[in-house]
Amino acid sequence: MNIPAKTFKYYWEDFPVGKVREFGGVTLTAEAIIDFARQFDPQPFHLSEEGGKNSLFGGLCASGWHTCALAMRMMCDAYLLETASLGSPGLENIRWLKPVRPGDTLHVRTVVLEARPLDSKPHVGLVRNRWEMLNQNNEEVMQMEGYGMFLRRDVPKADDIRA
Repeated sequence: MNIPAKTFKYYWEDFPVGKVREFGGVTLTAEAIIDFARQFDPQPFHLSEEGGKNSLFGGLCASGWHTCALAMRMMCDAYLLETASLGSPGLENIRWLKPVRPGDTLHVRTVVLEARPLDSKPHVGLVRNRWEMLNQNNEEVMQMEGYGMFLRRDVPKADDIRA
């Protein structure tokens, strides 16, 4: 049976080096920060204002992992779910630059740093992005670099080519 391939809005070719995307906008509440911390990062400064006051942060702040998860969600909502994504081989250089507090409104800016076809799988392209999470004052609170793999437009897989 021949199943037609799904058509996507974005493929590897839609991520040229230098491409900038800005998206998202989520305002954090104390409840959301504490809920995430209870489940995934139960350090005192993520669990209560009092715990935060007794820390280097001087008050309640979001887990860096919460910030990363929010960036991922905003990216999915903005465009990733419309791409020919094949996943990611990983992230690198994650840095949490400034505490994220209740009431902060965050958005993301991504910049394509590298885009190249995979030698071993010519139908797949690799994209390296820098993600910058910014608060309502356009202060950078998180930065990371990571890779995404995407199908290339109109490049058949080797096993799809018939002699």
